[in-house]
Amino acid sequence: MQTVQAPRQRNEVARGLFDGLPDRYDKLAEVLSMGQNRRWRRAMVDAVAPHAPASVLDVATGPAGVALQVASRTAARVTGVDITPQMLRAGAANVSRHALGDRVALVLGRGEQLPFPDATFDALTFTYLLRYVDDPAVTLAELARVVRPGGVVASLEFHVPPGRFWHPMWLLYTRLVLPAAGWAVGGREWYEVGRFLGPSISDHYRRYPLAWHVVAWEQAGMVDVRARLMSLGGGVVMCGRRADA
Repeated sequence: MQTVQAPRQRNEVARGLFDGLPDRYDKLAEVLSMGQNRRWRRAMVDAVAPHAPASVLDVATGPAGVALQVASRTAARVTGVDITPQMLRAGAANVSRHALGDRVALVLGRGEQLPFPDATFDALTFTYLLRYVDDPAVTLAELARVVRPGGVVASLEFHVPPGRFWHPMWLLYTRLVLPAAGWAVGGREWYEVGRFLGPSISDHYRRYPLAWHVVAWEQAGMVDVRARLMSLGGGVVMCGRRADA
């Protein structure tokens, strides 16, 4: 049986899983999401781009895929934060390849303890973050802290599909197909990620249902909070606005 890691180990789990995957992270995300990751990311950035922010923080930026998409769709200066140096090195190479080094900066840091003053950014995005932190509510409050009043916050996370048909199908995919596909496509490293993912998502939403997330966003200081299930519930895009002072 797959063992779900204790909360105090969550940052270490993230580092251990993804240290060896930076050059293949985007491809892996597509496999894990059954090809839906690009569409989910686009929906998240859709919540930010119309507000024309001048500065955006992207937390858990990985190899800077979301940061680059925000930069391509807005005139913002984008800062990406990640806890994994290998991911940031891959991100720096991607930023250089897109010739966006003057607008996209990458910083080593944790979502739970951001190295920025209060109200620094006009908008903030975060992707696949909350399963890898000790206390999601505290982390949400920290994310909100660095956003200016009125600024938009948007996120993308995996989710557990509801329903008598789709939930069992999702269980079959995440427990059997996904680890096997990971091994076939990328060897042991991908197998370990595939084996970990399904139980991790299930455990997270047992403890923190989607309704909890909405309330936690509001308690962190966000208003107009909305959650949109994607791809029959396999993903969820959330957005809200930092309350005016």
